[in-house]
Amino acid sequence: MKAVRFHEYGGIDVLRVEEVPRPEPGPAQLLVEVRAAGIQPGEAHIRSGALHARWPATFPSGQGSDLAGVVVALGPEARGFAVGDEVLGFTHRRASHAQYVAVDDVHVVHRPDGLSWDVAGSLYVAGSTAYATVFATDPAPSDTVVVSGAAGGVGSLAVQLARRRGATVIGLASTPNHAWLARHGVVPVAYGDGVADRIRDAAGGRVDAFIDTIGDGYVDLAVSLGVRPERIDTIRDWAAAARVGARTYGEGSAASAVVLGELARLAARGELEVPIAHSFPLAAVREAFAELAQGHTHGKIVLHP
Repeated sequence: MKAVRFHEYGGIDVLRVEEVPRPEPGPAQLLVEVRAAGIQPGEAHIRSGALHARWPATFPSGQGSDLAGVVVALGPEARGFAVGDEVLGFTHRRASHAQYVAVDDVHVVHRPDGLSWDVAGSLYVAGSTAYATVFATDPAPSDTVVVSGAAGGVGSLAVQLARRRGATVIGLASTPNHAWLARHGVVPVAYGDGVADRIRDAAGGRVDAFIDTIGDGYVDLAVSLGVRPERIDTIRDWAAAARVGARTYGEGSAASAVVLGELARLAARGELEVPIAHSFPLAAVREAFAELAQGHTHGKIVLHP
């Protein structure tokens, strides 16, 4: 089969699509023929070596967590699925950017009717991360919540989940994304110089919680706005979180098929929009990550093996 590999840390030029042996499912695993697999900023940081101290790579390394596809084989102890089932799920083995992937049966759910392959294949990391950030900040109907990177893969889901809690949500995003935010009941605010004053104006002076999907000083901004540290959650700025006592709930805090199934059902019913920005064939994995590196992507980028 074809799979993405890199043999050293570096830029997108180290990514290769190579012929590798097709995996065999373990005792409690499914072999899934992948139809769609999302890409993540974290994968680019791991591949560059920027996260070596936290998540080191072993070479040659595959990549990819999100996946959706069709079950083509089962291990003898796998339960709840049959050959031919359409599923979505995740792997922690950096392996989903490939034509086939062996997945633990507890890490997949059936694909609901009406859920597109692209959404199914890009839902896990962004969805579970967004779910965790909202859980960590615990917005109530009387609260005002600010989300940085509100139009990105995680942010676009976090603002919707916070709105489902009844909270007033302020989304920090570039101007071209303001209309989308407004359509989803989010108060759009431009980032950049003067953002603190713009947030105070939009919030009427009080901010109760802050979800940071970007890093780059937003934890300190939240503190300056008077948000209590235990109601600040960042998925990027771990040093600032440790310094001020903020939370760092992310994907790992909601890594379960139960959460994924709930999000998939919401998306299939049209109650959660998962924007898809671009899709690329597996052979164009470098182009996909080049697009991701430009920033300001509204929604998810998906590979089609």
